[in-house]
Amino acid sequence: MLVQALLSVFPSVIMPSFTYKTMLTPPVGPATNAIVYGADTDANRMAEFFDPEMPADSLMGIVPETLRKHPRAQRSMHPILSFTGVNAQTALTAQSLAEPQAPIGLLAKQDGWVLLLGVDHTVNSSIHYAEKLAGRKQFIRWALTPQGVRECPGFPGCSAGFQSIAPDVERVTRRVRIGDATVQAVPLQALFSAVLARIKNDPRALLCQRADCARCNEIRGQYEAR
Repeated sequence: MLVQALLSVFPSVIMPSFTYKTMLTPPVGPATNAIVYGADTDANRMAEFFDPEMPADSLMGIVPETLRKHPRAQRSMHPILSFTGVNAQTALTAQSLAEPQAPIGLLAKQDGWVLLLGVDHTVNSSIHYAEKLAGRKQFIRWALTPQGVRECPGFPGCSAGFQSIAPDVERVTRRVRIGDATVQAVPLQALFSAVLARIKNDPRALLCQRADCARCNEIRGQYEAR
C-alpha cells in the first residue's frame, strides 16, 4: 500500500536496493581503504553472485524490496549499490561503477526530495552524495559478479553520524505522522547545501564517534595527520 501511495503522488520514485551479500574482501589491496585485507574468509565463501533479481538487503527494510517487485520497476546494475525505481530510468542509467551515487545527484538536479519513512538521517543514503561533492574520501570495495570479481570505487563512508545534520535542515523539513511512524521530507538541494557547509566548516562533521569505525577513523585521520 505504501509503495502504491508513493507512486500515485510522485511522478517518479527511486530507492536504494543495495546487495551487500555480493561483497568480497581480497587478500591485498590499496592502503588507507578502511578494510582488513585477508579477513572475512568465511564471509567470502558465502558471497553470492550479483543478479538483477537478487532481493534488496534486509537492512534496506521491506519498502525498497516491495518497490523492486513492482511490475513497472527497473533496477540499476551496480553489483553492491543498485537503485530501484519507477519512472526513473534516466536516474538509474546515470549510475556507473565509478559513480555509484549518480542517481541521487540527478534527482537533486530535478528538484527531488528525500523521504525518510519512519527513520532518521542515519539511514539517509543521499547524504553520501553530498559528502562526495564536499571532497570527502571514498573507498574501494569488491563484488562477485557473473563476469568475475569487480572493483567498485566510490564506496561511501559510515552514516551513523548523519543525524547531526537535522538541525541544519529543520527549516525546510516537512513532517507528517502516519500511525506510529514519522515521515520526513527534505529537498535534496537544501540538504546538500547544508552538508557542504558543515563539512567546509569542520572536515570531521557528520562522522560517527565509534572507536571501532574504520571508515570514520580513516577520514578523521586525514586531518589529524596534518
